[in-house]
Amino acid sequence: MRRQLWRSALAALILTLAWSNPALAAETVDEAKCFSCHGQVKEMKTGSNHADLSCDTCHSEMDAHLKNPKTKPVTSLELATCGDCHEDQFKSYYRVNYEAQARKEKGLPTGRSPMQDKLIAPHGFTKEHNEPRSHPFMVVDQLAVDRFAGGRYQFKDMYGVVRPGKTWDVLVDTGKTLPHTAKAGNPVCLQCKTSDLVLTWKFMGDKDERAKWDRTSDVNELIKDVHNPVGCIHCHDPHGTQPRIIRDALIGGIERDGARPYDADKGQGKVKVVNFRDFRKIGVLTKMDSNLLCGQCHVEYNCNPGFEPESGDKVAMADRRANHFPMKNALDLLAHYDKLKFRDFKHAVTGARLIKLQHPEMETYWGSVHDKAGVQCHNCHMPKEKNSSGATFTTHQVVRPKDHVEQACMGCHPDATAEEKLYQIQAVQNYTRGKMRESEAYLGELIDTFAAAQKAGVAEPVLAEARKQHEIAHVLWEWWTAENSDGWHNPGLAKESLNESITASQKGIALLKEALNK
Repeated sequence: MRRQLWRSALAALILTLAWSNPALAAETVDEAKCFSCHGQVKEMKTGSNHADLSCDTCHSEMDAHLKNPKTKPVTSLELATCGDCHEDQFKSYYRVNYEAQARKEKGLPTGRSPMQDKLIAPHGFTKEHNEPRSHPFMVVDQLAVDRFAGGRYQFKDMYGVVRPGKTWDVLVDTGKTLPHTAKAGNPVCLQCKTSDLVLTWKFMGDKDERAKWDRTSDVNELIKDVHNPVGCIHCHDPHGTQPRIIRDALIGGIERDGARPYDADKGQGKVKVVNFRDFRKIGVLTKMDSNLLCGQCHVEYNCNPGFEPESGDKVAMADRRANHFPMKNALDLLAHYDKLKFRDFKHAVTGARLIKLQHPEMETYWGSVHDKAGVQCHNCHMPKEKNSSGATFTTHQVVRPKDHVEQACMGCHPDATAEEKLYQIQAVQNYTRGKMRESEAYLGELIDTFAAAQKAGVAEPVLAEARKQHEIAHVLWEWWTAENSDGWHNPGLAKESLNESITASQKGIALLKEALNK
C-alpha cells in the first residue's frame, strides 16, 4: 500500500513538473521505445519502486540516441541523482566518520602490523599502507597514497582530507614523482573504488572496441574519468532498485564457485547474472544480502601483475589472473593460488614466493557465529537512524560497531548491556592482536634465521623447504592484518589460522637451525 502511494505521488509530481515546464515535458520519452531494445531493463523496472520514473531521470540526449542507437545517451552516474529522492541516505553517505583517522599507517610500532615493512619487503605497500576510513574518501585516498603513482597526486590543501568532494576538486596532479614512493596503481584496483567506469569497462576488463578502458590501460589517463567514489549503483539497480553487484571479478567468482562456496548448495539461486550485449554483467540478488554487496570490495582479490611460482613466468595485466577473486578463506587460499599459478612478489631476504593480501572481510565472515545467525553487514555497520522529521532510514555512513554498540548490537541482544557487548568485542580483538604479534615475531625470526643459514652456506634443499614454510606462515598471518576486524568477524578462524602460521614459522626455523648446527 505504501509503495503504491509513493508511486502515485511521484507520478503526480512528474506530471506537475512537466505541466509547469514545457521543456521538461518535451524531454520525457516514451519508455516503450526504450523497452523495445532494452528488454532486460523492462523486466527489472516493471512493477518496481522505480516503475514510474522516466528514463530521462538518469539519461539525457535521448533524441539523438533514438534517431541513431549507436549514439549513446549521456548517463548520470552522480550520487546526487539518487540523492534528489533519497536525501537522508545521500547525506549520511558523505558524513565524515571522525572515528576512522586519515593516513593511519599500519606499519607503525603502535599500528596493526608493526613488523610489516620487514615481513612484506620489498612490496609497494611498505611505502604507505593505511587503515581504511570513510567511503567518500576511497578514491582520493587511493590516488594520494605514496604507493599508487609515486606521490604524483596530492591533496590541494588539508581541507581535502576532511571534506569529501569530487576527485579533482580535492586533488591536484603535480606531475612529479616523490622519493620513497612506488608506482603500483593500475586500472583494476580502481574498480573497487568508483562506479564511474561501469559503462566504459568491459566485463573483467577485457579489451573491446566498445570499451574505453581495460586492464592494460594507462592508469594515469584512466583516472581522469574518475570523479566520484563507489556510488549507489554499485549495490542498487537504478532501473528496478533490486540489490545487485557489478564488480566483475566477484560475478566471475560466483559463476565459478557459487555465491557461498562453503555452503552445501554453494549459494545456488542467490544471484541471477544478467549479461548486457556480451559487454558487461550484473548480478541481481533474489533478496537482500549485504554480505555480497560489501563483498564487491571487502574481499581478498588479485588486481595486479605477478608471476607463476614454479616457472617464474610473468603474469601481465593482459592476463585475466590480474583481476581475480579466489573466493576462499584463510586456510584454503594458498592452495587456490597454487592451482591458479600466481604469486605477487618474492620476499627480499628469503626469496619466498608470497601473496599480498587485501581486505578479506567477506570470506572471513563465512561460517562465523553471526553469519550462521543470518546477520548481514548492514545490520551492524549501517544501523537505523531518524532524520530531523522523525522518519527512520538506514544510514549509509558505514560505522564501526564497536563505536556504536547501542545501535549495532542491542537490537539482537536486548538482555545484555552495551558495556557488556563492547567488553566481548574487546576480548576477541585483544586476543587476536596478541596472536598477530606472536605470528609476526616468529615470521621475523624465520627471516633472520634464513639470512644466517644462507650466509653460512646451508644447502639449497633446506633453504627451499624453509621458503615453503615462509609462504604458508605468511598467508595465515597477513590475512589478519589485511582483514579489518581484528578477529571479530570470525574469532575461531582467526585463532586457527594464526596458530597454524606460528607452527609453520617454527617448523622453518627448526629446519634452518638444525642445518646450521650441522
